[in-house]
Amino acid sequence: MNFPDKNITTGKPARSPGSRNQGPMDMVDRRMPGGRRALYIVVGLVLAALFIWWLWPSAQTTQRGGRNGQFGANGPISVGVAQATKGDITISLNALGTVTPLATVTVHPQITGPLTKIAFTEGQMVKAGDLLAEIDPRPYQAALDQAQGQMARDQAAIANAQVDEKRYETLLQQNSVSQQQYDTQAALVRQDQGVVKSDQANVDAARINLSYCRITSPVAGRLGLRQVDIGNLVQAGSTTIVVVTQLQPISVLFSVPEDSIDSILGQVNNGANLPAHAFDRAATKQLAEGMLATIDNQIDTTTGTVKLRAMFDNQNSELFPNQFVNVKLDVNTMRDQVIVPVAAVQRSTSGTFVFIVNADKTVHMQPVTLGPVDGEKQAVAKGVEIGNTVVIDGADRLRDGAKVSIPAQTAAGAVATAGQRPAGANGRRGQGGGRRRNNGNAANGGSTGNTGNANTGNAGGGNGGQ
Repeated sequence: MNFPDKNITTGKPARSPGSRNQGPMDMVDRRMPGGRRALYIVVGLVLAALFIWWLWPSAQTTQRGGRNGQFGANGPISVGVAQATKGDITISLNALGTVTPLATVTVHPQITGPLTKIAFTEGQMVKAGDLLAEIDPRPYQAALDQAQGQMARDQAAIANAQVDEKRYETLLQQNSVSQQQYDTQAALVRQDQGVVKSDQANVDAARINLSYCRITSPVAGRLGLRQVDIGNLVQAGSTTIVVVTQLQPISVLFSVPEDSIDSILGQVNNGANLPAHAFDRAATKQLAEGMLATIDNQIDTTTGTVKLRAMFDNQNSELFPNQFVNVKLDVNTMRDQVIVPVAAVQRSTSGTFVFIVNADKTVHMQPVTLGPVDGEKQAVAKGVEIGNTVVIDGADRLRDGAKVSIPAQTAAGAVATAGQRPAGANGRRGQGGGRRRNNGNAANGGSTGNTGNANTGNAGGGNGGQ
């Protein structure tokens, strides 16, 4: 059956009987010039553009690396170096400590009375014996005068009794009085002597109470906040006037593991004075230097530690009472050790090693046996000789036999003492072995150190000396 090409009434193209079942691609064939083939071409071009855009940063990074002459298959790798030196290594123990004053005195009055004078300011530095406050002395002055008057009366009585005793002694020799009368008079003299001695004690007690009206500092130190005001009635032994804390000298109490006590006792028993260093909470700033003063006589069984006390002059008040500090105790010093920077030591599954720079500007892996560490200095017991040049920056990009280039500043700084970073090695080796950045901001294989400090396309540690 033949269908008309147009609708007779509307004049529009007539639909075929199966037009309702046509798919999207059929619609594309009808509406887009070229049909499906044109659509496939457009999609392919878009995918190719995306692929080229994705490859462009890697190509640009490789080009930058080639210009810098640091990376690539045959180019030398820029590294920071230092020389192994000969020096001393201090073996130290680190511990947590608390600044503890040698004396903390709470000043209480020893007599009762109204407070009439405050002779200090809060936070003042005082010496032992300086006046702090005064209590009304008039009642105690009157008590002293009364005791002195009583003693004067009794002293007159004993003087009279002694004169009578001498008279009775003369009469006894003349047989004018009996022996009993003489003995009675002698006993009266001794009785009056006891009364006078008691009066003297009363006078002394009254004088002491009068001296307690002047409240003085028992120790030298710094005063705290005032606890009472003028006019208050202070009670003996209960009212607090102020707290005095001794600051110079001052001590630091800290604990060390019981396994370390043998090495400390060995040095102390030999007469050595062990230096102690107090650092702030972050262990970055040294506050004071002192000496180990004493070791406790027993181990704390609950913690397995031993308490030690170090003394500090604290002339500039660097240490504050109850302050939390980090303590570094120097136990021993190893002389004439081969020293390299800590950054030179590399670790792998086969052990520890360093990269040593040869005369032909190549490096080789050298296994090492390590000694103790002193800050940034690492003692090497075996594997490195004095004068060897070791890689301290960029080692994560090296392999055995790789060629290296040493920037001028780094080469000049390589003669510096081991443990000090040369001037040319500004980029620090990243924690965790120098992670690689793949985002195009650092060259492939570059040591990142502080990632935020790396310039675009340049390794943070590799270009430190250029």
